[in-house]
Amino acid sequence: MKGAAQADLVDRHFRRFRTDQLWVADFTYVWTWSGWVYVAFVFDAYSRRVLGWRAATSMATPLVLDCLEMALFARRREGATGFAGLTHHTDAGSVYTSIAFTERLADEHIDPSVGSVGDAYDNSLAESQIGLYKSELIHLEGPWRDVAHVEAATAEWVS
Repeated sequence: MKGAAQADLVDRHFRRFRTDQLWVADFTYVWTWSGWVYVAFVFDAYSRRVLGWRAATSMATPLVLDCLEMALFARRREGATGFAGLTHHTDAGSVYTSIAFTERLADEHIDPSVGSVGDAYDNSLAESQIGLYKSELIHLEGPWRDVAHVEAATAEWVS
């Protein structure tokens, strides 16, 4: 189910001056012998660091919610005490505009930002980070057996 339409608060201005001002998120597809695997990421715009990621065989809201939870957990473990003032920017995909996802952002006082439909430049920072993931890992290491194989390799790539 889709939530209310969200504004593009970033407008392609990805430069930030500290962590936790802007997170960008997206997911990609990886072909395996057992079918598609979807890998979602959350990146901090300032540090370009992967804060959260998740792989699954289903492209549904729980995939990106789990990824967001990993990012929140990672930042709390590092000492973050609140997320007011943080913007979470994505494309206009249904998993990111779902009621469950937008409510979770609201629970953490995170401002949602959504780029325009069909314009990859509106989320180019996440797209370029995923491009690195695919060129440094996915296209070099395959063929991929299954979600567990992709998860193990992604965990190593992220660390």
